[in-house]
Amino acid sequence: MKFVVIFGPPAVGKMTVGHELSKITGFRLFHNHMTIELVLNFFEFGEPQFEALVSEFRQRVFEEVAASDLPGLIFTFVWAVEHESDREFVERSCDIFRDKGAHVYFVELQADLEERLSRNETEFRLSHKASKRDIKSSRKRLLDYDEKYKLNSDGDSFIKDNYLKIDNTNLSAVETAGMIADEFAFRPTT
Repeated sequence: MKFVVIFGPPAVGKMTVGHELSKITGFRLFHNHMTIELVLNFFEFGEPQFEALVSEFRQRVFEEVAASDLPGLIFTFVWAVEHESDREFVERSCDIFRDKGAHVYFVELQADLEERLSRNETEFRLSHKASKRDIKSSRKRLLDYDEKYKLNSDGDSFIKDNYLKIDNTNLSAVETAGMIADEFAFRPTT
């Protein structure tokens, strides 16, 4: 079992890269909006009930996948790297997999703001993330997050093992996924 955490700022391409990596590896993709979009049907973003349900759904999915015979899971996440609560969430999530003997990998994506603003409006993104379809509001949230949080690491010793940082500003999702698969030897051997 392999657990791959792809993180970076909004619209950097986490879900799209994860989708392409899933095609290469056969790992299942669990992008962060799968739980967000579900819970938004009941509670507003940031409400205590919203936070509790998103967290609980993610944890249960992690537990069931970690205990399964699936080859791997790709999870995408916007990680405010200076926030201890985000680090604790990532560590708790990884521990679920480590406790079952899985290997954990981290992929950090970064891209220029102009490119991310463009990606924020792609058909693929909007088809999977209903809450992003109000482009004006989504753009504002993206810019607010950039101002409020540190969403990329400085790279040096952020994560010690099984870590790859890619500037995918000028790379396609297919190219980026290929780099990840090559770096961690995820390509099937047939």
